Amino acid sequence: MNNIDVLVIGVGGQGSVLASDIICEVALLENLDVKKSEIHGMAQRGGSVVSHVRIGKKIYSPTISYGCANFIISLERMEFLRYLEYVSDNTVLLLNSQRIIPTSIINDAALYPDDKVEQYKRYFNKVYEIDAFKIATEAGNPKGVSVVMLGLFASMLPFSMENWEKAITGKVPKKTIEGNLTAFRRGYETIKR
Repeated sequence: MNNIDVLVIGVGGQGSVLASDIICEVALLENLDVKKSEIHGMAQRGGSVVSHVRIGKKIYSPTISYGCANFIISLERMEFLRYLEYVSDNTVLLLNSQRIIPTSIINDAALYPDDKVEQYKRYFNKVYEIDAFKIATEAGNPKGVSVVMLGLFASMLPFSMENWEKAITGKVPKKTIEGNLTAFRRGYETIKR
């Protein structure tokens, strides 16, 4: 198996860290080596949060080199723009269409860079854009955006559904297990619809 290098990007409170923890747990359940590194930039105030996750038979570094990400999972529509240096010709972008307007432009939402998002999507090998917030809400778990995106991601990997569900069950609060599993399954089915 080739290494799988994943950036999980979001805004503080969206579940970026939870998503990367679940990915790591799945890799361990699949008997693979995994390393993770996180950067929390003003996360408590809605700032950017990024996790590097590297999976393979033997991983030495916890961070992804520039131009080497296989997958970028962006939990917010524009957050991936901050990490374009990790994109290669083979990078796949998993993009949540949800817009979270930064407080710095909250009074002028017209400054949200939708044109830049569209412009830079063409740098990726493939782009899968879904409305993870809508899917999570319909699944009865509006806070499950990151788990919906994990479902989409899981549909592209050779890891067992059993291990994904075991990892989610072990990482989310007990009272949210069913809602998170439902959100995950709906994310998993999005590109099959």
